[in-house]
Amino acid sequence: MEHSDHLQAVLDTLPDKTGCYLMKNASGRIIYVGKAVNLRSRVRSYFHAAAQSDTKTRRLVREIVDIEWIVVSSELEALILEMTLIKRHKPRFNVRLKDDKRYPYIKVHWADPFPKVTVTRQMKDDGSRYFGPYTSVWAVHQTLDLLRKIFPYLTCNRDITGQDKRACLYYDIKLCTAPCIGAINQADYRQIIDDLCKFLEGRTDPVVARLSKEMEKAASELRYEKAAAIRDQLQAIDRVVERQKVVSTDQTDSDVIAMAREDGEACVQVFFIRGGKLIGREYFVLEGTEEEADEEVLSEFVKQFYAQAAFIPEKVLLPNELEEALIINQWLNSRKPGDKVEITVPHGELNKELVEMAAENAVETLNALKTRWEADKNRQTGALTELQEALDLPEPPSRIECYDISTTQGVASVGSMVVFEQGTPNKKLYRRFNIKTVLGQDDFASMEEVLRRRFRRWKAAHEEGEKVGKKPDLAFSILPDLLLVDGGKGQLSRAVAVLVDFNLLDSVPVAGLAKQEEELFVPDQVQSIYLDRHSQGLYLVQRIRDEAHRFAITAHRKRRRNQGLASRLDVIPGVGPARRRALLQKFGSIDGIKAAAPEAIAEIKGITLEMAQSIKVQLE
Repeated sequence: MEHSDHLQAVLDTLPDKTGCYLMKNASGRIIYVGKAVNLRSRVRSYFHAAAQSDTKTRRLVREIVDIEWIVVSSELEALILEMTLIKRHKPRFNVRLKDDKRYPYIKVHWADPFPKVTVTRQMKDDGSRYFGPYTSVWAVHQTLDLLRKIFPYLTCNRDITGQDKRACLYYDIKLCTAPCIGAINQADYRQIIDDLCKFLEGRTDPVVARLSKEMEKAASELRYEKAAAIRDQLQAIDRVVERQKVVSTDQTDSDVIAMAREDGEACVQVFFIRGGKLIGREYFVLEGTEEEADEEVLSEFVKQFYAQAAFIPEKVLLPNELEEALIINQWLNSRKPGDKVEITVPHGELNKELVEMAAENAVETLNALKTRWEADKNRQTGALTELQEALDLPEPPSRIECYDISTTQGVASVGSMVVFEQGTPNKKLYRRFNIKTVLGQDDFASMEEVLRRRFRRWKAAHEEGEKVGKKPDLAFSILPDLLLVDGGKGQLSRAVAVLVDFNLLDSVPVAGLAKQEEELFVPDQVQSIYLDRHSQGLYLVQRIRDEAHRFAITAHRKRRRNQGLASRLDVIPGVGPARRRALLQKFGSIDGIKAAAPEAIAEIKGITLEMAQSIKVQLE
């Protein structure tokens, strides 16, 4: 296979050293990250004919125009760097965890005197205890709702002194122990939180033993109310524990991992066994698994999962041997100092059954996910077909663009463009427009400016793209199958005028969505179009419109925050240099003006009460 002179020069100068390599395409995007004990032999092997027997490698090699490498001192360093680079760049040819940024954790703020328990999406080295990752935020909150009834923990932001006069409602309904009023001391409160942590770790026996002793002691001292409260706590723990399946007499902590694959999809199931009990399970979906061997997919999962796992067990049971097992084992041991971690394929009957059970669950989970994905796809297809029929389009609109304007009395106006493809948002193609030519609040003119700029970019892409040879911006170089503007006939007329000027009215179907009655207006039609109140087509249009509105508001608020002190006052209608100076002299700052009553602002010469109220609104 022939390569460019540049790529051949890179291949010729690769070092015989350990490190990572980053493969890039024509646009400079990193499309694959790998590691190697010998960079020269590993990278050059991709370009041998024998290595390109599978379609994925052929596609990868066709796109490579440049390769960078980073030399490190050991294979372990290469492994760690490779994982970091994959997480950062998400190269599309690498096997990677899907949506890994969104996995939630339970966070116990152990470094605080009175620790709270919250849900977070990232672990920090801040002295807190973390549990996870989990795949469902809903399940995490369900777990915490249950745990709070057993181990009442703080959720408020009070400064705990024990001197507050009153506790909040949660104390009355037994969901907080009220350290704020001194109803529990710091040591006893921290014991409750430590019990909660042990519970999350699956270590309930010591908690039950200690609580049983406390109950007996309270009863012997005739503190029957306290004894009854502990009894209720123990019963609640028993109800949870009895649902945890005892799978082994071995007290070793283990994770049992298995995988299911079908039609390019891969789902990994993890069983968490603590102290011989199955305390929970999670599933994870992987991307980029096409034509990869099972061992490679599992290897990438193990690396990426344990790079963000809050706990690493003593044993990791797998269905297959991993080629990288030794170096992964070395890495896991470095992450769990003082304890040895063992990656193994089970040979004993019991552990084999556990892996088989995990595999069966992975198959069931993948089938359920595929059914759900197919249902979602069918809903999207139905919604697009409904829009096609309602708007008399030649075909279902594959690409829908929607535009909205956000402003506060004409200040820092921003237009938004959101793009939905096949009924789902493509956020990479979203764009925002800072309004430049419109003075004051004129949403119609602002919409016209946004659409003119959008279609000028389309025109430029087609006129200059071939000549310049640049990769086109997909946000602007492709025309929409349906253009939606948030608003009724007025906004629609501005959109039509722009399309006429660009000679696109026959090429780009357009509609205006009026919010009040959720009706659609189209050109040359007096009567509006109503979609069925419960139709998938209406739900899709509403979702697109709401997304455009959200994106516009977010950009508008950011623009206002970024405006400087003087500019924020200068752009307010009626506030010239003299009034700006008077305002700052009297109130000292923007925050001072914001905090002032409108009546106080109106005391300044030339500022009416109505103008004062307008100033307050525009500075919010």
